[in-house]
Amino acid sequence: MSLEVKIRKGEPMERALRRLKKRLDREGVIHDVRAKRYFVKPAQARRRKKKELDFNNMLRVRYSKM
Repeated sequence: MSLEVKIRKGEPMERALRRLKKRLDREGVIHDVRAKRYFVKPAQARRRKKKELDFNNMLRVRYSKM
């Protein structure tokens, strides 16, 4: 997967870099790279995913009563 950000005429390099970073963030590239920095055992991944789901469900239940 390749992403391109064309520099517009008279555009500063910093603005083009900011556009590139936003695009990478929207595509989820940065998240994937950070997640794949090190190996996570499948059991650990399942445990973390279940913990996240439980937390989100707890919040959903807590704020649905309001």
